Amino acid sequence: MSTPPATTTSPKSSKSPTKSPAKSPSKSPSRTPGPNVGDSGVLSAAHWQQLAEEEDLNEDDGNSLSDGSLSASTDSMTSSIFEYRKLHGRTYHREIGNAQYWASNDERQSETLDMNHHCLTLGLGGKLYLAPIDKDKITKAIDIGTGTGIWALDFADEHPNVEVIGTDISPIQPAWVSPNLKFEIEDCTQEWTFAPNSADYVHLRWLAGSIPDWYQFFREAYKTCKPGGWVESFEPSAIITSDNDTVKETSALGQWGKLFIEGAKKFGMSFSVYEEELQRKAMEAAGFIDIQQYEYKAPLGDWPKDPELKELGEFGRHVFLSDTEGLVLFVANTMGWSEAEIHVYIAHARREINSGKDHAYFKQRVVWGRKPEE
Repeated sequence: MSTPPATTTSPKSSKSPTKSPAKSPSKSPSRTPGPNVGDSGVLSAAHWQQLAEEEDLNEDDGNSLSDGSLSASTDSMTSSIFEYRKLHGRTYHREIGNAQYWASNDERQSETLDMNHHCLTLGLGGKLYLAPIDKDKITKAIDIGTGTGIWALDFADEHPNVEVIGTDISPIQPAWVSPNLKFEIEDCTQEWTFAPNSADYVHLRWLAGSIPDWYQFFREAYKTCKPGGWVESFEPSAIITSDNDTVKETSALGQWGKLFIEGAKKFGMSFSVYEEELQRKAMEAAGFIDIQQYEYKAPLGDWPKDPELKELGEFGRHVFLSDTEGLVLFVANTMGWSEAEIHVYIAHARREINSGKDHAYFKQRVVWGRKPEE
């Protein structure tokens, strides 16, 4: 695993340290005729049901997928910001204005987000950020799309003299926090309410599928950032692949990214942020300078030989399996899949991960840039 750059210096190159993986074949070699892949590349829900019948797959292969699904009542909550949509027993953020999000916001998914935070920091060598911020001069940091608030909590503890603000559309953050940290309900897809030139550092992480206009998004970040301040964006690719052709295009894991990319199009969002290099392009268009990036392959499973990557893969597998339903339910529903069909697909994906045969991974990229001094 390549080592993330130190926070005090910029890396020598902004190019990716990894090579492009080999392409999977366009047809499954194990079936005749092969499954029918449409123009979008997404296999139908019926395909997974047929495959399950042929292979005698049941929900036990997915470790009782429906167990633990939460349907928490919100009857006692009076404020509209605490009202959630329900989809097949899971809660999701209720649209307020134009705000929407594709992942569940219930307790089960919140626990998964906290576990994923550990994975993401492992991927950065244990660091919370890579931008070379001056710890002696920074006074205010903002975490956009804070989720459970775990990154903001850690950052506030690490920088006790810095005012830290975490924003999100769902109020799922803890009530008791460090005195230098506060959480606000904010829709980052609208005009930001922060004063111009007010933040030394703006942190953006895992917002793919929730930002309709990345160029406008980074213009807001630029406006909020102080001259000389830094903005950092951390985004994953939705595509799960392999370098040794163990993840086939027509496998459940090989279809994962296609399902997310096509499903997001149904509600006007994009999961192609990584592939389109939108972080760097939007930063450059907004006016940021000294732009650098770091990217790595995040394994799913303990298949890597490198000890650090093996540990990262073990945690990645655990995150994937802990709430696969909460991750894929919304986007699959936008594709017209029923709850039963979604669970069959999830069972396939979970079995592939559990088999240990697939050397699966997805790519992640961190991009940071500085606002010019006036």
